[in-house]
Amino acid sequence: MSPDGDVNPIDTDYRIGQDNIALTVGPFGLDFHNRVFIISALLSLVVVIITLVFQSTVEPGFTFIRQWITSNLDWFFLSTANIILLVCLGLIFSPLGRVRIGGTEALPDYGYLTWFCMLFAAGMGIGLMFFGVAEPISHFNSAVAGQTISAGVRTDFAPLAGALGDSQQAQQLAMAATILHWGLHPWAIYSMLGLSLAIFSFNKGLPLTIRSIFYPLLGERVWGWPGHIIDILAVVATLFGLATSLGFGASQAAAGLHYLFDVPLGVKTQIVLVFLITGLALASVWAGLNAGVKRLSEINMGLAALLLVFVIAVGPTLAIATGFFENLGAYLTYLPDLSMPFARDDLGFIHSWTAFYWAWWISWSPFVAMFIARVSRGRSVREFVTCVLLIPSSACVLWMTVFGNTAIDLVVNHDVKRLVSAELPLQLFTMLDALPLANITSVIAIILVVIFFVTSADSGSLVIDTIAAGGKTDAPRAQRVFWCSFQGLVAIALILGGGLAGLQAMTVSAGLPFALVLLVACVSLIKGLMSEPRPPQEITKITPPTSKLPKVRT
Repeated sequence: MSPDGDVNPIDTDYRIGQDNIALTVGPFGLDFHNRVFIISALLSLVVVIITLVFQSTVEPGFTFIRQWITSNLDWFFLSTANIILLVCLGLIFSPLGRVRIGGTEALPDYGYLTWFCMLFAAGMGIGLMFFGVAEPISHFNSAVAGQTISAGVRTDFAPLAGALGDSQQAQQLAMAATILHWGLHPWAIYSMLGLSLAIFSFNKGLPLTIRSIFYPLLGERVWGWPGHIIDILAVVATLFGLATSLGFGASQAAAGLHYLFDVPLGVKTQIVLVFLITGLALASVWAGLNAGVKRLSEINMGLAALLLVFVIAVGPTLAIATGFFENLGAYLTYLPDLSMPFARDDLGFIHSWTAFYWAWWISWSPFVAMFIARVSRGRSVREFVTCVLLIPSSACVLWMTVFGNTAIDLVVNHDVKRLVSAELPLQLFTMLDALPLANITSVIAIILVVIFFVTSADSGSLVIDTIAAGGKTDAPRAQRVFWCSFQGLVAIALILGGGLAGLQAMTVSAGLPFALVLLVACVSLIKGLMSEPRPPQEITKITPPTSKLPKVRT
């Protein structure tokens, strides 16, 4: 789509697809970047083969990888997230906030309500279903148990100093720690990368791919091996980030089926579920964006809202209503301490939770960032960053408050001790079992997990394919089928090789180099924005909402 008004486009002879291989294999057409696609697929395939061949002995290796990275580089992940958040806040309050995505006279393609719903949908996923009960309960239980010291070193998993025997303080600390992992920091990562993609595509006229962001620093070399490496890292990070989410979804769906129908828990059930749900995702891919993801997302939003309202109605309604603001207050109070990367003794909490989360969000960021970039043309930088930080974060706070406060209330005031001892994938269903209509709500929860699984696999394959096709947004559908199938294969291999430990280890491993990419991207984004013309004042008029995604100029 051509820019509206003044922009400062980048003058380059590069054309989208010029390094692609285009061929026909039987009835299927292919059009992929010759190096990014092949190397990304081969690297991922090597991991899959090694994991499958050595699956009986690879789990300790996965566990070691995750523990080494999170133990030795926890400060790096925390510092990276802090820096990106500060950059986003700086953009809001600086004159660069007046720059408009798509040109000085560009108008939004979507009204506020539609755009907010899209941002909200991007913030919902398998992770919220899996951790909505499990994380607040885990933090609460660790905090109220207090510190455990062995040989002068803390061995507990309580955030900060814990809250020995004080259930009220433990709840505040637990919810603050939970919101830390689902609030401003992750959405700052998505916001920065999404804004970078939008500016360099809609304003600078470059391909919608990660390498384009680095043109101010690398110049024409961005179309060579430096750019190839950046895009390869983005593909591999996204692939393993998605595989981790799919693994969480499979384990929770298996737990729900065990709860409802006594289906045996275990790896075999999870693998069968990955096969079946990947098949559904392939059907969604073949149906296309509007017929597939769009309809499934609408169903998912309705079911998620229904489950949320139900828990509010039958749970501790007053505690939930007041808890939303109390949890926000606790989050802001503890935020400086929880985000401090140095001089901390709560290493169990940092290594097991925060460092892993930051690596997961970093590896997941190309997926979410490309989605919000494509639907945000016409917004100012200030408007984009503010809304992407606050709208999805608020939705996550609401979700965690409803499910987390309800779960903690059941433990503290109703003595539902089985919630604390239940396995992580089972904790949501254990909480629902303590509420009315448990069988019905548990079925809804399983359906939600499955649809989140399907939409994540479908949308994720689109993002990976766009990067692996050199920025082409209309690459042959067969390539999305390949990447969707490959996501399922990676998830199955990691489940066989190391279960959740394997999934988490690969997420941390892929997130580490991509964190460096994001830090450099901050510098490149600022350089790109400084060269853009800025309208004298904000444009407030918007066009009527439309269901079509904006096209990327090719």
